[in-house]
Amino acid sequence: MRSGGQGRHHHRQSVRGEAVSEAAVTEAAVAIAPDSGRIAARFAALKAEGRGGLVTYITAGDPNYETGLEILLGLPDAGADIVEIGMPFTDPMADGPAIQAAGLRALHNGQTMKKTLAMATAFRARHPETPLVLMGYYNPIYSYGVDRFLQDAIAAGIDGLIVVDLPPEEDVELCIPALQAGVNFIRLATPTTDDKRLPKVLQNTSGFVYYVSIRGITGTKEIQADPVRGAVARIRRHTDLPIVVGFGIRSPEQAREISRAADAAVIGSAIIEQVKANLDDQGAPLPGCTQAVLDYVAALADGVRS
Repeated sequence: MRSGGQGRHHHRQSVRGEAVSEAAVTEAAVAIAPDSGRIAARFAALKAEGRGGLVTYITAGDPNYETGLEILLGLPDAGADIVEIGMPFTDPMADGPAIQAAGLRALHNGQTMKKTLAMATAFRARHPETPLVLMGYYNPIYSYGVDRFLQDAIAAGIDGLIVVDLPPEEDVELCIPALQAGVNFIRLATPTTDDKRLPKVLQNTSGFVYYVSIRGITGTKEIQADPVRGAVARIRRHTDLPIVVGFGIRSPEQAREISRAADAAVIGSAIIEQVKANLDDQGAPLPGCTQAVLDYVAALADGVRS
C-alpha cells in the first residue's frame, strides 16, 4: 500500500527535531490540550447553541482546481461547521465509487499535495475560525515527506488530520509527530471496534472521534440512527472527545437525526455526487456547478439546525 514503510518506526524525528520513541506511543496526546484550538472552540460553540454540527467533505481539486476551490471557500457560508478536504490518492481502499471517481478526476486534472495545501491556505485566509481537517491516506504524505508535510500543513492553517490507513500501532509514523507539532490526529472507530480495542484507538486521538457507522466502503449504504445511538453511547464511556458520525448520510433529515445522536454528522459521498451531477460528458463543470453543490450543503445545514 505504501513504499518504504519498514524500518522507520523507532527513530523518526518530529518537526521540532526531537526523537520520537516507541515509548511515546503509550502516552496520552502530547501537545494538544483537549480544550484548545479551533476544533474544540467549534464544538463548544455547538454545545452552547444546543445543536449538533455539520461536517462536510470534498476531494481537493475535484472537478478541477478552480471549481474545487470555489466550492471549498463557499462551504462555511453554506452552513458547514467543520470542513474536511480529501487528499486525492490512486488507491483509496476505504472509499466508495463516488469518492474514488472524484480522486481520479482531481489527479487527472493535475491535483498535487502542494495544490491541496494551497487550497487550505486560501481557505484559512477567507475563514479564520472554521476548523479545517485533511483526510486521506499515508502514502501521499510519506511521499511528500512527513516533516515537510506537517510544517506546510501548519502554515496552511490545518487543524487536524485523518489518515485512514495508519493504525495506532504505527503512531510514531505520523500521529505522535503531528501531536507534537500541535496538529490534532483524529482516529476512526467502526462497528467492529470492540471495547477491548477502543482504548488503543483512542489513546492518542485528539480533536474528535470519527465513528464510521457502516461496515464497508463509503457512500454505498443508508445509515440507520438506532445502531448509531448505541455505538455513540459506548464510545462515550471511553472518551470525553466529541464524536462525529459519517458514512451513509444523504439527506437533511438523516443529517438532523445523526447530528442529534452524536456531536456532528459528516457528509462526503453525497456532496461528491452533487459535483458529478453538474459535470458535462467530458467531466468539465457545468455553469452553476458550484452553486448547486453549495445549495445542497445549505439544505443539509438547515437539517442539522432545524
